[in-house]
Amino acid sequence: MSLRINSNIASITAQRYLDKTQRQVDSSFKALASGSRLSSPQNDAAGFAISELLRAQVAGLDQSGHNARSAQALIQTAEGGLNEQNNILVRMRELAVNSASDTIGDKERGFVNEEFQLLTNEFDRISKATRFGTKSLLTGSGEDFSFQVGPNKGEDNVIKFKLDANTTASNSGIDGLDISDKGGAVDALGAIDEAVSHVSGVRARLGGVQSRFQYASDNLDVQKQNVEEARSMIADVDVAEETSKLARAQVLQQSGLAVLAQANSFPKTLLRLIE
Repeated sequence: MSLRINSNIASITAQRYLDKTQRQVDSSFKALASGSRLSSPQNDAAGFAISELLRAQVAGLDQSGHNARSAQALIQTAEGGLNEQNNILVRMRELAVNSASDTIGDKERGFVNEEFQLLTNEFDRISKATRFGTKSLLTGSGEDFSFQVGPNKGEDNVIKFKLDANTTASNSGIDGLDISDKGGAVDALGAIDEAVSHVSGVRARLGGVQSRFQYASDNLDVQKQNVEEARSMIADVDVAEETSKLARAQVLQQSGLAVLAQANSFPKTLLRLIE
């Protein structure tokens, strides 16, 4: 075999393999420390690109879910006001039935009517005071609402509805009712029944919209889970596999250091020939 002094090929080869092993050790440490096998795009350029697209989609799905739940909160706010208005109508009807009976006199009807008028005012106040942020919900604003409930562009990712709920006292037909006499109390019963029907209709429509947002929110949660699972399979580190790679690389590293030490001592052997 040929023996050379200027070039220690064995040492160079050992250094090359040791450098490669060191990169594997560094890569495994980064993957285990970060929890991602794509700590650097060079590890898997295609996988990195796909995982980033999926990560963006997950973020969009997450925000879409927040949008759907915010829409539900808006409708629930309106529903809270409608519920109290319905309770007021029930009490007003009770007072009207009481006033329509001769079991009480005109003086007592005056007292009953006083509560009746206060309840009418409160019914109207609730309608005007029920807001979500700066948006009035029960005054028939007719505002068109649009909620982004998907991560992508397009009408399929948007839910729209018009908020035309108007439950003011005048629109509900109870403004100006008076039950201070029996005839007025009897007439008030019909008007209150129509108002109950009106409020119930508004609640039914809003309930349908709320139900739609609930299904949309549930669907978004499922999509988010599945997309996140797909992204995880591409980007997240398999700890068992990576620790196995690390152990192998560390063994090779130790072996490489031993070989390099032997290769570096090889030129000393040549001195014996010169001597």
